Amino acid sequence: MTGGKPNEILTGYYRYTDIWFDWHRAIPDEEDGTVLKAILAHDSLADPSHPLHIDGITGIQLYHVTFETSGETRLCFSSAQIDYVRYWLHAMKLTKTLLPIPYSDCLIVTSDIKHVSTHTYQDGGSLRSAIKNLEKHSKRLKGSNPALLSRRHTFERVRQLVAAKNGTWCAIDFEAWEYEHTLITEVGYSILRWDKETGEEIRENGHWVVQGTKQYENYRYVPGNRNNYNFGESKEILKKDLKPHIAGLINRLRKDGPLYLVFHDNNQDIKYMKSPAINAPLDELDYLLPDTSPTFGLFVVDTSDLFGALMGLSTGQRRGLQKTCRMLHISTSFLHNAGNDAYYTLEAMIQMAQGENIDEQREKRWPNRTAPGGLEVEMKPWEEDSEYDEEDEMGPNVRNTTA
Repeated sequence: MTGGKPNEILTGYYRYTDIWFDWHRAIPDEEDGTVLKAILAHDSLADPSHPLHIDGITGIQLYHVTFETSGETRLCFSSAQIDYVRYWLHAMKLTKTLLPIPYSDCLIVTSDIKHVSTHTYQDGGSLRSAIKNLEKHSKRLKGSNPALLSRRHTFERVRQLVAAKNGTWCAIDFEAWEYEHTLITEVGYSILRWDKETGEEIRENGHWVVQGTKQYENYRYVPGNRNNYNFGESKEILKKDLKPHIAGLINRLRKDGPLYLVFHDNNQDIKYMKSPAINAPLDELDYLLPDTSPTFGLFVVDTSDLFGALMGLSTGQRRGLQKTCRMLHISTSFLHNAGNDAYYTLEAMIQMAQGENIDEQREKRWPNRTAPGGLEVEMKPWEEDSEYDEEDEMGPNVRNTTA
């Protein structure tokens, strides 16, 4: 367990289980090994007097490391934490010598890592549960569809970027006449950013109605709700002003750093933005989120992909905005109003991004709803559809059957 080339400095992460089970066994002096094991005990780590304790945090802060190739996530110490423990023990004269570091082969280096996120455990019990849960979820990932792994990586990346209060997040939605999709009738937007001095959230919402389109109200395939905006006053704009309004919005938001354009199933909305009627400034639009927090750039985030990751759905399986919000317990009204849809899209992103990591969040939202060895959440029809009629089901009353 110990070793490495002399004078070689490597940084990265060590699996929690490797450190807890193996490091103390490799210490030549038995007494020093016993001291090391004691300071790494679950309850000891969470104690406020522990050398790894951080002021203002209750418990121990550790790391969830997601591997690039397999998508598995493991609980880890940072190499800096391991170094600090060995130096602290020797400085406090609790060990006879400076303990050797673990073998470099045990170190997880950045080239093997897709994502890293910090997590705090308030006591030894929560730490033990985390180890078991991560092991369970990692086993389920084996053999998973690469597209699902990609969705999961994006989910965790969004969580990290939002936690870092990085950039501006703007959901945009368009409504068009159902008989002529090039005829745009409404635009809505909802913005999340943070005050640079205080770090407090700042929200901004808007709804534009294109003048001269009132006779093109939807009714057959989707309801027409242009007059039912829930989050402020709607603003009428001329058709010729649609292009400069959207360009002005995007350019204004990009001045403060990276801009994340948030859509629910982005395909049609991106087409609208690139259409001659709008021709939005989307130069260098990137569909892949960077591995480090960017200082500039224009990125696409799709809440249908985020929700698909949370539900364990492979690419091609998507839920509409109404079902997504229903299953995230977000109350909605007057959908298919562009301003409302933009607000609910951003709210869905925030709800997922500000929750626990993907597996913990899935289990918290829908406990014991995944099949053994799988990741997909098994939902009952009435949980997804508020208008579901159980009498349409063949056989016994499904709501009264045992799960």
